[in-house]
Amino acid sequence: MMKLKRVTLAALAGAMVFPLWAMDLKQAYEAALVNDPNINAARAAARAGQESVPQAQAQLLPNISASFTRNRNNLTSLTENSLGQIAESKNSYPSSSDNLTIRQPIYRRYQQVQLLQAESQVNDANAVLEVELQNLTVRVAGGYFEALLAEDQQALARTQLNTYKFHVEGARKVFEAGAGTRTDVDEAQARLDMSVAQELEARQAVATTRQQLEVMVGAPVGDLAKLEPSAVVLMPPEPAQVEGWIERAERASPEIRALAARLETARLEIEKAKSGHHPTLDAIAQWGRSKSESIQSINSDYQTRSIGVQLVIPIYAGGGVSSAIRQAVASKERAEQVLEAARRELGVRVQKEFRGVTEGVLRVRALEQAARSSDQALISSQKSFQGGVRTRIDVLNAESSRMSVLRDLAQARYVYLMSQIRLNSLVEQANISTIEAMNSVFK
Repeated sequence: MMKLKRVTLAALAGAMVFPLWAMDLKQAYEAALVNDPNINAARAAARAGQESVPQAQAQLLPNISASFTRNRNNLTSLTENSLGQIAESKNSYPSSSDNLTIRQPIYRRYQQVQLLQAESQVNDANAVLEVELQNLTVRVAGGYFEALLAEDQQALARTQLNTYKFHVEGARKVFEAGAGTRTDVDEAQARLDMSVAQELEARQAVATTRQQLEVMVGAPVGDLAKLEPSAVVLMPPEPAQVEGWIERAERASPEIRALAARLETARLEIEKAKSGHHPTLDAIAQWGRSKSESIQSINSDYQTRSIGVQLVIPIYAGGGVSSAIRQAVASKERAEQVLEAARRELGVRVQKEFRGVTEGVLRVRALEQAARSSDQALISSQKSFQGGVRTRIDVLNAESSRMSVLRDLAQARYVYLMSQIRLNSLVEQANISTIEAMNSVFK
């Protein structure tokens, strides 16, 4: 019975263990889309920016205000008669005043331009949010690739470590048997010591990159879906001319749209400054009621109603309006230069990523061929060593060269994929479709 109970408990415990599914690139992006603090901050900033339109519209809508006043007045009066005697009298009475005012702006150039500015500011905020979404795609992919590359480097370091351990043991046995040399033992030991340090460094890189990815996705990261090299299709950019990519980037870039919206805001700021020379015209309706509003009208009740227009014409403001116009013109010129600089920088970034994809194809293919050659070179060195033609140091050099090529090849694949994502993010809105297309190479 006790044995049956232990078996049952073990079965229940096993049933409570949930399988740990590997996180792929798409799942990492979806988690970051919800949990990344930078994206959440950008969304909040966009919502805050969108409120500028109703605030500007409110300045052109009717404004209704009411005021109510209640007072208790104590009146003391002194009166001198013909005999020079002063008579004092006291009186206490309440007074009140109620007013209702409705003001409808008819012509206010400042507020009208402010509304147009608010619309440009909303476009700016929405474009900035798109920029952050594109950056999220690049950041998540970069963090995911760095974590995978660190794992690949650690696996290679462990393989190299085990290989050098085997060579150290083999060199010592041969040396103790009197057939080897001390140089072989020392050389193998030196390689082993270096590989231990490299494996520790690779282990630290794995921990660091996984922590960075966890910060973005906002959750612990389990196993990661691995890159399937055979699924990576090496294709140069299409179209093959970089000028077409630059044109697409300028049309699609949310960063350019944001700066263009800021330029429009700066242009409207000039119009807003010029409105200081414009008159304002409001329609005003008022209703008022007062009781005992003065000592001459104690116990009296008045009601007033009025409707009309109010025209205010600015005549002289001490030069402040002219100064504000000059300041707005300078700000507009600055916005123009910032936009032009962004366009030029965008062209440089597109060319860089275009070359990254183009040259990445060639580099990956070259390293794949180098990996095949290094495999064959290692096999030849091992056979030559067994035949007594090569030394153990030659084999160690061949293995070290092969590991170096494999590390470079793994890094080149991720660099190529990263260049693809960056290039696509520059010419179109990087979203879940971009991630899904890239996710197919991870298994």
